[in-house]
Order: sequence, then structure tokens, then C-alpha cells
Amino acid sequence: MKQKLIVICGPTASGKTELAVSLAELFNGEVVSADSMQIYRGISIATAKPTSEEMRHIKHHMIDILDLSEEFSVADYVRLAGACIEDIAKRGKLPIVCGGTGLYISSLVNGISFDETCSSTELREELTKLAEEKGGEYLLDILREFDPESAERLHPNNLMRIIRAIEVYKISGVTMTEANQLSQKESPYDPIMIGLNYSDRELLYERVNQRVDRMLEMGLLHEAKEVLSMENVATAGQAIGYKEFKPYFDGEKSLEDCVEAVKQDSRRYAKRQLTWFRRDERINWILRDKLNDGENEVEVASEIIRRNGIT
Repeated sequence: MKQKLIVICGPTASGKTELAVSLAELFNGEVVSADSMQIYRGISIATAKPTSEEMRHIKHHMIDILDLSEEFSVADYVRLAGACIEDIAKRGKLPIVCGGTGLYISSLVNGISFDETCSSTELREELTKLAEEKGGEYLLDILREFDPESAERLHPNNLMRIIRAIEVYKISGVTMTEANQLSQKESPYDPIMIGLNYSDRELLYERVNQRVDRMLEMGLLHEAKEVLSMENVATAGQAIGYKEFKPYFDGEKSLEDCVEAVKQDSRRYAKRQLTWFRRDERINWILRDKLNDGENEVEVASEIIRRNGIT
């Protein structure tokens, strides 16, 4: 029997946390975060980390588990989130994965398949240019540093496979050799996937804008200044809500311009999230602006869950 798993996904500001907590209360569950930034301690406002009030005494996992200087890969996420899910299930509770990091969610519920999910056009173009300048043997030497087994199998002229192997490692932290082994495993999960969204994109964007305004009221500017002044926080420093304020702190742009940049980047991120999640036909979408009078997303999601055998 595969482990039943609820997955709440969708774009930023769509209301995922509220829904996950409500479902955890109804179905005796615990929440496993699937957010690539909420794993870090010390960055709470920009990452929309749920407050204790929002958690409503429901236990949350995979939040505040790393220092800002620590590296973390999608493979690390699958391993640690998997351990959380196993622990939750052993205690007779329902695991509810909640978040907007598509790579984390798909890798977890699919039993991990890095060859399909790890992709970066910019990195691929950079490596292709490097190959044109210095040759395949040079790229093979780079690959050999972290994946000697793949380097041994590949010919210097097989640039496509060499570049792909480097790309997978740079994005996931997993070598192609490991990824091929992992991708052959059958997923241990039977996911019930629920997505939150709005049929009117402008309604979602307005929620995104309002969230940024609330973050500013909560002290986002101070948090951004602290994070940007730290050393060895390369990944966290690139989070939306921090890097956009650097021109303001450097005296190059007004605060208003930087706030608008945060909102714009957040809206673009929501669009990318939707593009990712729409590829997964298993997701049961709930359009919050299309609910009937007197109906809410908790009731609709609960019905979906019950139809799939969970009571």
C-alpha cells in the first residue's frame, strides 16, 4: 500500500497555508512545507513563513531547519521531507504537503526524477559557450570533479550529455549517476493533489500586491537590510523581497520603485509557478473566485479528499 498524501499547491498568495491548516484540523494531519526559502532560519517576512497564529497549533515540518549559509538541494528536500512524512504516518496522522516550489513537490511525489525536472536555459547556454571556447574535454574535466562515473562513460564529443550531466548537478546537487538510480524507483506515495488559483489573473495579482504591502508593514525593509548585509547567504539573498531593495540601500533608486519591483517579481513568480503546476494533470484545481455562494475552498477540498478514500 502506498502512503496517502495530501498536496496543497499553487501560486504565491493563493491561500495555501490557510487551506492546509484547516484540512489538518479536519483530518488529523500535520503540514510538511514545500517552500525552498522557508527552510532557512532568520528570513520570515519575505518568505511568508506562517506565524504561530496562522499555524493554529498544527505541527509544521521543514521550516527553519537550516542556517542561511548552509547549502540545500532538491535531493536533500526529498530525503528530509520523506522522513517527516514517514514519521507523521507512523503516528497515525495524515501528511499534508503544502507549498509553491514545484521542483520540490514533483520530485517528492514522483519518487524523484531529476532528468525531467532539472532545467536551466541560462546555465545550458553558458556551458555551451564554454564548450565552444575550450572544448569538450574541458567540460568533461569539470564533470569529473563531482561525477567521475558519468565522466568515464561520456566521450568528449558528446557535448549534449556532458552539459546535461553538469546542469542536473548544478541545479539539484545530485549527480547524473545518482539521479539515474533514484529516478528508477517507484514513488512510495499516492498523492491527492489540490491546487488553489483564481480564474481572473488580476485577482491573484492584487492579492500578491496586498501581501507585499503587509510585508512592508511587518518590517520587510529591515529584514532585507539585515540579509543583504550578511556574508555567505547567496541563495537566501536572491529571494524575492531582498535583492530588489539593494538599489534603494545603495542610493540608486527610490523606495517606491523598489517596492514596485518586489511586486512585479512576485507576480512573475506566480506566473512561473502556474506554468509549472499546470503540467500536472493530477491536480484538482479550486478557483477561489468561481466558488458558489456559501461554498468555500475547505469544503471543496474536503470533498475531493473524501472521494479519494480518506475520512
